[in-house]
Amino acid sequence: MSEFVIITRHEGAVKWLESRRGITGNVIAHATPEDVRGKVVVGALPLHLAALTEAVGSIDMPRLRADQRGQDLSPEDMDAAGAYLSWYVVTATTQP
Repeated sequence: MSEFVIITRHEGAVKWLESRRGITGNVIAHATPEDVRGKVVVGALPLHLAALTEAVGSIDMPRLRADQRGQDLSPEDMDAAGAYLSWYVVTATTQP
C-alpha cells in the first residue's frame, strides 16, 4: 500500500490509528497538495486536496457527545464514541 499521511492535531487519534488499525505515517496539522498527492491519507481534507489522494480515510464517531467535539480524546474515549474508519476515493471533474 502507499505511504500514509495522517492529518490531525489530536494525539489521541494518532494513537487510536496505530493501536486499533495498525496505521502509522507522517503526521501533519495542515496539508498542502505536495503532502497528499498520490498518498493514502487519514483525516479531514477539503475536496480539492482529497481528489489528489489515492484514498482518504475518515474517523467517524457516531456516539461522540457534543462536549467532546474538538477535544483530544484517548483511544478508549474514541472506542466508547463508536470510532470506525471509512475510506473514500474522490475524483474531480471540471464543469464549464
